[in-house]
Amino acid sequence: MRRKLALVAILVRDYDEALGFYVGTLGFDLVEDTPISGAKRWVVVRAGPGGADILLARATDEAQTAAVGRQGGGRVWLFLHTDDLDRDHARLSGLGVRFADGPRREPYGKVAVFEDLYGNRWDLIEPAPVDQGKA
Repeated sequence: MRRKLALVAILVRDYDEALGFYVGTLGFDLVEDTPISGAKRWVVVRAGPGGADILLARATDEAQTAAVGRQGGGRVWLFLHTDDLDRDHARLSGLGVRFADGPRREPYGKVAVFEDLYGNRWDLIEPAPVDQGKA
């Protein structure tokens, strides 16, 4: 059976506020924005080809609202690959994105930790070149 992780959900306070950040600031693509019922929408964004899409899920009760920005329990739980960390770090910093750490080099590549508008922690990673001699 062929499988892939297709979609992950991020709890948000407001759809349009979240779209402003993920599409407007991070430069993700808006894949779908479909009204479902009342104020509920199916809002999907994509960082680029080949990865999982993100469903922006508006919090609808106290427990969900309390979890906005805390889905990773304070840890990095989302990982965004780039082909040029220095370029993207400078661009995002200039747009007001808060970086908590980095850029720094790790065995797996260059990395900088940033927070989205809700406080979710992300690794921005420029992967190290793959050594074709290892497998």
